[in-house]
Amino acid sequence: MANENSSRLSALHAEYGDALLSYLRGFTRGDREFAEDLLQETMLRTWRRMDAMPECGEPARRWLYTVARNTAIDALRMRKARPAEVDSLDLAAMPTAEDTAETAVAVQQLRYGLRALSEAHRTILNELYVKGRSVADIARSLGVPAGTVKSRAHYALRSLRESLA
Repeated sequence: MANENSSRLSALHAEYGDALLSYLRGFTRGDREFAEDLLQETMLRTWRRMDAMPECGEPARRWLYTVARNTAIDALRMRKARPAEVDSLDLAAMPTAEDTAETAVAVQQLRYGLRALSEAHRTILNELYVKGRSVADIARSLGVPAGTVKSRAHYALRSLRESLA
């Protein structure tokens, strides 16, 4: 009996393995390794329940695809329910307390530097770098030549650099 099941499972894998793998890749958003794991689990479940599988033809194919779909759904639910493993997190990318403190100090220095600028210089920097507007747009809206906008931006940045140094 076990030998018959093994040979039948081998035949099923040979006939439907590639198609099932392609089907399962749809569930895994193209992750081939995960799809291969699901295919292996599908074949294991099929082998365990070989007595419930229809003998041949279209009913057997549908049954096999149903097992594959249920296997994929179960695995995706398990992945969603399980918290992220520490190995999968990029610990190097996480900020340390020192990084956070340095960032807070830098932000505070930037605020002080911006407050020290004249209103005209602050406006130019805000329009250029925060809002992303072009020099020509800013010049039109303020009613000044483009050269004035450029020089104000230059002097504002120089002053800001000096205050941050």
